[in-house]
Amino acid sequence: MVRFIEATRVLSPRSIVYPGDTMPEIEKRSRDGYLISDLVVSSHSGTHIDAPDHYLLDGRTVDLLPLDLLIGPCRVIETQATEIGPAELEGRVSGATRLLIRTWFSRRTRFVAPYPALTPAAAAYLVGQGIRVVGTDAPSIEAGGSDGSVHRTLLGTGGAVIELLDLSNAPPGEYRLIALPLRLEKGDGAPARVVLEVTA
Repeated sequence: MVRFIEATRVLSPRSIVYPGDTMPEIEKRSRDGYLISDLVVSSHSGTHIDAPDHYLLDGRTVDLLPLDLLIGPCRVIETQATEIGPAELEGRVSGATRLLIRTWFSRRTRFVAPYPALTPAAAAYLVGQGIRVVGTDAPSIEAGGSDGSVHRTLLGTGGAVIELLDLSNAPPGEYRLIALPLRLEKGDGAPARVVLEVTA
């Protein structure tokens, strides 16, 4: 029997947003006997995927991300560190190309800082290990006030970053990742539905 774990946060007006980002708005209305909702969201609302264009401004947008990058085997690891450096990753990512990092932020319902984030050295380590997709349950893969170097390192290989996951029901281990962003034309990123297929 195939089993899936939901790794997507519910998108609502109460969603966690990075300071300065657009608060989601959902207005449901009745029209001619049916319901329709108007949505106001940013490309980085809720659980979302960052494309290389987000930081590199290079035209590699979210609608161009290959499906075989976003679907395939992945590894979930866990750390309680807030500053995630190479020491928290060494010996835990060998053989993986997609990595999701579960932290204490998964059960949070409000923005708090500092939140768990990779250091520039950790990003370089992951790229050196062949990681193409990195996901986090935190609002961003790098610390607030950073210079963007973590994003640029991770996205520079043509990979993708997934942020604001819900990994509270995903113990560390091996899974099959299915992470599909909205096919937003020329999008620097897009909200996504992310699920993990239990393979063991």
